[in-house]
Amino acid sequence: MEKAYNNYTNLTVDRPAERVLRITLDRPERLNALDAVGHRELTEIWREIDADPEVNAVIIRGAGKGFSAGGDFAMIQDIIDDYDTRVRVWREAKDLVYNIINCSKPIVSAIHGPAVGAGLAAALLADVSIAAKSARIVDGHTRLGVAAGDHAVILWPLLCGLARAKYHLMLCEPMNGEQAAEAGLVSLCVDDIELEGKSLEVAKRLADGAPSALRWTKYALNNWLRMFGPSFDTSLALEMLGFTGPEAREGLSSLREKRKPEFPTRSPA
Repeated sequence: MEKAYNNYTNLTVDRPAERVLRITLDRPERLNALDAVGHRELTEIWREIDADPEVNAVIIRGAGKGFSAGGDFAMIQDIIDDYDTRVRVWREAKDLVYNIINCSKPIVSAIHGPAVGAGLAAALLADVSIAAKSARIVDGHTRLGVAAGDHAVILWPLLCGLARAKYHLMLCEPMNGEQAAEAGLVSLCVDDIELEGKSLEVAKRLADGAPSALRWTKYALNNWLRMFGPSFDTSLALEMLGFTGPEAREGLSSLREKRKPEFPTRSPA
């Protein structure tokens, strides 16, 4: 199995403790923004982990100054411009969420700095999500000009309630680590200096626990997420539809030019 993990280029894998696998989003020069390769790798690795008999618990974290800045602009441009890319990314985005939900091994996320996009999906879908006070969690879909697809609709209303989910998802209002913990969006918040140690402590406790009991508990609890599968599928399809329209083009252009977007005042819908 170790040889398979060595094939990843945007993810670094190590084993910081017995039966604990640690995934690092490892593109720090771009704040771990995911390009096409990174998006595919973050989707696929969960199946390998699920099948790895040497893993009882997983940590996911980001290298450098943040967890992940989301999808890079080049990949977003390709989604806008190319039908085949949209279909591929739709399939990967769907599989990313369901692969994490269905991965039997307990997952711990260590979130610091910016956490956006597909990286944020992995962070919040973790079974135990630990945010540093420096974390800046934001779902930026509507700022980009597309529906909040990704993981948001399947997860945020369950974790922090429908009213708060609508506020943060429709306005792209960020949360820091303390706010996310208070809202119930993450499991707990710690000082930045404690993040690595706390995530490893929790992962080791999970790795040392009763494997079947923990995996079956996770499976049963994740049926709450599976029940919202149709809502997630709809949101993801609407996100992909949005990439075909003018709002996404303006959203991406405004982000590149670091200016306020000028979206149409009326919607054909």
